[in-house]
Amino acid sequence: LKAGGVAGICVDLILFPLDTVKTRLQSPQGFRKAGGFRGIYAGVPSTAIGSFPNAAAFFITYENVKSMLHYVSTPYLTPATHMVAASLGEVVACLIRVPSEVVKQRAQVSPSSSTLRILSHTLYHEGIQGLYRGYKSTVLREIPFSLVQFPLWESLKDLWSWKQGHVVDSWQSAVCGAFAGGFAAAVTTPLDVAKTRIMLAKAGSSNASGNVLAALGGIWRTQGLSGLFAGVVPRMAAISLGGFIFLGTYEKTRQLLL
Repeated sequence: LKAGGVAGICVDLILFPLDTVKTRLQSPQGFRKAGGFRGIYAGVPSTAIGSFPNAAAFFITYENVKSMLHYVSTPYLTPATHMVAASLGEVVACLIRVPSEVVKQRAQVSPSSSTLRILSHTLYHEGIQGLYRGYKSTVLREIPFSLVQFPLWESLKDLWSWKQGHVVDSWQSAVCGAFAGGFAAAVTTPLDVAKTRIMLAKAGSSNASGNVLAALGGIWRTQGLSGLFAGVVPRMAAISLGGFIFLGTYEKTRQLLL
């Protein structure tokens, strides 16, 4: 819990400006109208509050499921074990992440409005379900991301450990995390764009229904391939750096605490 929470706060606050740029590139009104480079820390209170419990919930689930499955699986099934553990971790973590993400993204494209005002506006007009708009699209983005990132991270650590004859250091784990995160970010960008459009859609619009395939189809028809991969460069940069900081900090904090 502590190691995951510390890692989550570090990565989310350090890389927040890159996340804002990515969100504005993906927004329906376009980068400039969404705020450009103004108010680059708009929405940061939502992230600061949600980061610790979100990351802690993920790693508690991930490590416990991984431990349970290791007892009943063979070494050949290790990647599948990591996939299942990471997927269940994301389902649990998204219960905390999605409300924080909805408020954060709406603040990022409306830098003149405060986080508290956006939260109260969402609750007044849409209720609690408004805070969970995009839960399904977020889970559908995070599970494929985790299916790529975590088995790749664990495999790279095992390979590096085997090559050097001892368990990887925290900085080596961070390097593996950066590579795994960047690759996973690239291949799941269309799902991230769809999630952003759903969260930012006006209440009552077609995208507000949360249909991921419909959102992807609309983006493809209006903007083509470039629309589906909007913000891919800042997303890859943020998640590569994020993987380095997040997984490296997690390993280091865990080593210090155990």
